Amino acid sequence: MTETISLRTARRIALAAQGFGRLRPGSPGRSHVRDLVRKLGVVQIDSVNVVTRTHYLPGFSRLGHYPREALEAEAWGPKRSLFEYWGHEASLMPMELQPLFRWRMQRAQEGAMWTGIARFGRERRDYIDGVLVEIQRRGPVTGGDFASGPRGQPGWWEWSDGKRALEWLFWAGMITTKTRNGFERVYDLTERALPARIIDLPTPDEADAQRELVRIAARALGVATEADLRDWFRMPVAETKARIAELVEAGELTPVQVKGWRQIAYLAPDARTPRKVTGQALLSPFDNLIWARDRTERLFGVRVRLEIYTPAHKREHGYYVLPFLEDEAITARVDLKSDRKAGVLLVQAAWREPDTTPDTPMRLATELKLMAGWLGLDRVKVVGKGDLAEALESAL
Repeated sequence: MTETISLRTARRIALAAQGFGRLRPGSPGRSHVRDLVRKLGVVQIDSVNVVTRTHYLPGFSRLGHYPREALEAEAWGPKRSLFEYWGHEASLMPMELQPLFRWRMQRAQEGAMWTGIARFGRERRDYIDGVLVEIQRRGPVTGGDFASGPRGQPGWWEWSDGKRALEWLFWAGMITTKTRNGFERVYDLTERALPARIIDLPTPDEADAQRELVRIAARALGVATEADLRDWFRMPVAETKARIAELVEAGELTPVQVKGWRQIAYLAPDARTPRKVTGQALLSPFDNLIWARDRTERLFGVRVRLEIYTPAHKREHGYYVLPFLEDEAITARVDLKSDRKAGVLLVQAAWREPDTTPDTPMRLATELKLMAGWLGLDRVKVVGKGDLAEALESAL
C-alpha cells in the first residue's frame, strides 16, 4: 500500500530539500554558491532588474548577505562552475550537467524548438550555417556584432535575423555563453567556451540522461508529483512518465500520497524530514520553491501569480512581488523596487496572508533591511499600499 503523509510533513520535506531551515553561513562565498546551485540543479535567469536580477535572489534567500560577484564568477568568470542553457527556461546549471542536455540539443537541431525559431531554422538553415562559420572565424561575439550600422538598420547581417540565428545555435548546443558584458551574452563555440573536461565527457543515452535529470529534480523537490518533476527541467510528458516508472521499479523513488493532493507524489530516497523548519526569506517570483504556481498553492495554500504583464489597474498585489517565507508558511508579500539613485529599497505595497503572525511585521522588516544592505542601499522605505503597510512601517 502507498504510504500517506501529511501536508505539513510534505512541506517540511520540500523546504529542507530546497535549502531552507538551516543557519545561514557567516561569510558566504563562491563555494556556498557552487554548493547551492548543485543542490537546486538549476537557477532561472531573468532580465527584470526592478530589485535585482532574479538569478541573484535564490542565493540571498538561502545564504543571506553573500557577494553577488560570487555568483557572477561561478557563472561567467574564467574558472566558472556553471553554464547557461534551457533548463527551466533560460537557466544557470552546474557544468557537469551539460552532457545530460545533449539529447535536447540534438532534438533542437532536428527542429524541436519553439515554433518561431524552429521555422526560422527550417527556412534559413544556410544562413544559420553562415553565422556559425563567422563565429568560428571571429571568436566570441554578441548580438550587436551582427549589425554594422545603428541598431535596427541592415548591416553585415540584418539585426533580427542575426539574433534568431544565435538563439537557434544556442538551443542546438553549437554555441553557448562564454561570459556576459553587463547582461548581454557573449557567445562562442561550445567546444571553445566550455572546459575540455566537460566537452570530453561521453554523451549518455537519452533515457539515461533523462533518468538522471529526474533524480536531480526529485532531490531538489524532496517530494513531488509527476508534473512537478517534469516541470523542473521542462521534460517531455511521455518520457518523464516512463523515467519515473523506471526509478520507482528500481527503488529510487517511493510513491506516497500527500493528504489533500489529488495526484500521487514521489519521495526522493535521501529526503530529510525535519521536525520543524525555522527561518525567514524573501522569495523571488522566479524562485525554485514557488515557480510552479500549482505546487505553491498545494504546499502553502497561497495563490502566487506574476503580475508584471498585467495592466497596472488590474494588478492585485503589485508589479514585482516577493512572497515572504516565515518558518513553514508564506505569511506576507511585498512589491519591491530598488531606487538606486536615492539609495532606498522601496516597499510599494505590503500584504498580509492568512498565516500572518504577530511577529510577521518585525521579521519582514529585519529581512528587508538585510536585503537593502546586500543591494548596497541605505534604507528601506514604505511608500505604498496594502493591509500590512502600516504595521511594516512601524516595525521599520
